[in-house]
Amino acid sequence: MTKAIRIHAHGGPEVMHWEDVPTPEPGPGEALVRHAAVGLNYIDVYFRTGLYKSPLPATIGMEAAGTVIAVGPGVTAVTPGDRVAYASAPIGAYSTERTIAADRLVRLPDGISFATGAAMMLQGMTAQYLLRRTYRVKAGETILVHAAAGGVGLILCQWAKHLGVNVIGVVSTPDKAELARANGATHVLVGYSDLPAEIKRLTGGAMVPVVYDSVGKDTFMASIDCLAPLGMMVSYGNSSGPVGPIDIGLLAAKGSLFLTRPSLATYTAMRADLAATTADLFQVVLNGAVSIRVNQTFPLSAAADAHRALEARRTTGSTVLLP
Repeated sequence: MTKAIRIHAHGGPEVMHWEDVPTPEPGPGEALVRHAAVGLNYIDVYFRTGLYKSPLPATIGMEAAGTVIAVGPGVTAVTPGDRVAYASAPIGAYSTERTIAADRLVRLPDGISFATGAAMMLQGMTAQYLLRRTYRVKAGETILVHAAAGGVGLILCQWAKHLGVNVIGVVSTPDKAELARANGATHVLVGYSDLPAEIKRLTGGAMVPVVYDSVGKDTFMASIDCLAPLGMMVSYGNSSGPVGPIDIGLLAAKGSLFLTRPSLATYTAMRADLAATTADLFQVVLNGAVSIRVNQTFPLSAAADAHRALEARRTTGSTVLLP
């Protein structure tokens, strides 16, 4: 048998239960992975609450690192014994062992631990596509990053600094402001009070060419008002709730703006894109430009406590669940 966190109804952290489930057998194109560490991400909350739908009962989680222990017919991407990591649908990472499509797995370099691998895949690949593909930042630019002390935020701050980009970070507490500064943010704002006025002051009236906003409903309009003409609003998360319907005429009125709601699944749907994204990520981690901050660990069996901490904004950097 395998142990897993299972939900039988959508709701708060209390719906998560540590249960025995049959160990799956890998089918064609699949690998069986024994997890050494599981990543915690806000998307896990969306699946737990039902904002993102999945059949019940379900095991949530999209990111982990571990060892391949068996492969199904036709698998060539990995072999038993390989150290691997992934951040991919379908959900099921909150388990000691699981099967997953082998072409979604990437081999971990020797210099990256399982805990770091589990913490970096979803957040690190997200940072990669945001900075290098959704809006390709350029040296000398000033950008705005919400939740700058979170998992994605800290990686964005470090990577942007490595690329010669100035980051204005927004955080919720003074302690988080210090953390964002220590990880490369040029300026840090605490809270969202009159954010456009602060951005105008910090940029000398120029505003910013791009906003990376993972907060959603509470910050969307303020983020729009921080953009320079022809700027891009990148809404990539909903920690405060989903953004409601938007009148696209607003984009014209605010300066012929661009709006996108990207997802990692789209940017890594092709195996070649997954390989290129992770190669870029592994390079900046191995050369020291980006440090993955695993600031909290919880037993996988106590995933409910990890969710409570995440939703209460008591976490910084990355959180890992240990089977």
